[in-house]
Amino acid sequence: MLAVVLTGAFMGSFDLFVVNVATEALRADLHASDAALELVVSGYAFAYAAGLITGGRLGDRFGYRRTFVAGMAAFTLTSLLCGLAQDSGQLVAARLAQGLAAAVMVPQVLSLATARFPPEHRGRATAWNGAVSGLGAIAGQLLGGLLLQADVLGLGWRAVFLVNVPVGVVAALLAWRMLPPLAGARRPFDVTGAVGVTACLALLLMPLALGRDTGWPPWTWLCLAAVAPVGRLTWRGQRALRARGGEPVLNPTLFHNRPYVALVAALGSFQLYFGAYMFTLALLLQAGLGASPLTAGAAFVPQAVLFTVGSLASGRLKARSGRLGPAAGGALVLTGLALLAAQLTWSDAPSPAALVPALALNGLGNGLLMPALIGAALTRVTPTQAGAASGLLNTANQAASSLGVALLGIMFFTVSGPGLRDAAAGMVAVSGAFAALVAAASGVFLHVTRTAR
Repeated sequence: MLAVVLTGAFMGSFDLFVVNVATEALRADLHASDAALELVVSGYAFAYAAGLITGGRLGDRFGYRRTFVAGMAAFTLTSLLCGLAQDSGQLVAARLAQGLAAAVMVPQVLSLATARFPPEHRGRATAWNGAVSGLGAIAGQLLGGLLLQADVLGLGWRAVFLVNVPVGVVAALLAWRMLPPLAGARRPFDVTGAVGVTACLALLLMPLALGRDTGWPPWTWLCLAAVAPVGRLTWRGQRALRARGGEPVLNPTLFHNRPYVALVAALGSFQLYFGAYMFTLALLLQAGLGASPLTAGAAFVPQAVLFTVGSLASGRLKARSGRLGPAAGGALVLTGLALLAAQLTWSDAPSPAALVPALALNGLGNGLLMPALIGAALTRVTPTQAGAASGLLNTANQAASSLGVALLGIMFFTVSGPGLRDAAAGMVAVSGAFAALVAAASGVFLHVTRTAR
C-alpha cells in the first residue's frame, strides 16, 4: 500500500522542481515571456498549495483510495496536456490544473498512513514519505537535465511532462487494485469552505509569486490586503458549520491540539528554509558558478542520496532514541550551511564539486529532521482526523515553501545584483536566514517532544 501511494508523493514533488531546468527551452520554443515563465514555474506551486486542505477533506468525504486514484488520473491527464501545449497560455493553464490535481492526490498518502498504521509504526511510514518527497524534489533537478540533454524522441522540454503519463497510468491501476477501500464520511462536502480556504491561499501566494517579476502592480497589493478579511470570514464560516454539527474543510478542533499546531508551525519554518534553499542553490550553481543544468543536477546527487538515507534512518532512530536523530539532523544542517557560507566567502568561484561536502551534510540533516517533524505531528491526531490533519500539514508545507522562495528569493536577488553577478554573496546572505529557520524548527520539535514526555 505504502509503495503505491508513495508514487504520488514522488510525482507531486518531482513536478514542482523539474520545470526549473526547462525554462530556457520553453522561452525558445514557445516564445514565452518572463511573466509566462514565472506562471509556468510558480503556478503549479500555488495551485498545489491552495488546494491541499480541500484535497485532504475530499479523501475524508469520498474515501482515500477513490480520491487518490482520481487525483492520480487527473495528474496524468494534465501532465499530458502540459506536454502537448502549443503556446505559453495553454501550458500555464495546464500547469495550474496539474497543481490542483496534485493537491487531490498527495494528501491521501499521509491520510492512509495515519488511518491504517498504528502510532508506533507511523514514524517509519512518514520517514518513507519524507525520503520519497525529498528525492522527488532533487530528482526533478537531475532527471530534468538528463531528459533535456538526451532529447528523447526529439521531444525536447515536452519530455519532462510526458514522462509522467506511463507512470501515472500504471500507478492509478495498481492503486485501485491494492489500496484498502476505506469508506468516506456520509456528510455533505463543505463547498463554501473549500472555496474560501483556496481563495485565501491564492490571494496570498499569487502576488508573492509574481510580484517581483511584474514590478508589484496595484493588483498584487489589493490581493494581499484582501487576505485578512477573506480569511476572517472563512474562519467564522468554518466555526459556525462545526457548531451546527457539520464537517468543515478546515477543522477548528485541530487548532485546539497545541502540540499538533506547534509542530505544523515548526514544519512551516523548516519548509521556508528548504524551498528557498533548493531554489537559490540551483540559481547559484547555474547562474553564479556557470554550471550546466546537468552538472548542477549532478551536484545534487550526494545530497539526494544522503537525504534518503537520513529519512529512512529517521523512523528507526525515533523508535530507539527519541529526539536524538532530529537534534543531530538540525546540527548537521547548521554545520552544512556554515561550511557553504565559508566556502563562498573565502573562494571567488568555487567549483560545484567543491560544494558537495556542505551539500551532503545538508542532505543528511534534512533527511533526519523533516520526516521527524511530520511524524511527530501526525502521531498527535486521531485516525478520524487524518484527512483534515494531513491536508493542513501538507498545505503548511507547500505554502511555506512557496513563501520561502518568494520572500527569501527577494533577499537573494537584491544582494546578488543584476544578472546575479554576485550570486555567492546572495547565497551567503540568505544562509543566515536559513540557519535561523532551521534552529527554530529544531527548537520547537525538542520542546514539544520533551513536554509530551
